[in-house]
Amino acid sequence: MQWQVYLSGEIHTDWREQIIAGAKANNLDILFTSANTHHESSDAAGDVLGKPDDSFWRDHQSAKINSLRIRTLIQKCDIAVIRFGDKYKQWNAAFDAGQCAALGKPYITLHEPDIVHALKEVDGAAAGWAKSPEQVVEILKYTLK
Repeated sequence: MQWQVYLSGEIHTDWREQIIAGAKANNLDILFTSANTHHESSDAAGDVLGKPDDSFWRDHQSAKINSLRIRTLIQKCDIAVIRFGDKYKQWNAAFDAGQCAALGKPYITLHEPDIVHALKEVDGAAAGWAKSPEQVVEILKYTLK
């Protein structure tokens, strides 16, 4: 059985590629999905409807278009991995974790120990907290085999 794993959150490091490579190396039958990780095209997703003059409305419009993909992929996934990095605050990742919790979708958080306090509720609802992509791969390996 092929599992669908949704990869959410931080876009400035190669954590997604590390998890995908680890899954392939362990012959895990997983279809990985994600939000659009290309910053510029994500910000411009709503421009097809007309580019607003105000940046607030541009962000608002693009967020709605991006949500079509994100909500659909979260609803279809078997498990999600929610990555919180240290470069920027990932409010969207926290929102994705909330959607998973509301839908009863299991998720794993992935972040450094220094933000445990800030994420205590998000981690509290998670199936697990990993500190590295390798730990995520081990969890997936255990779950799927």
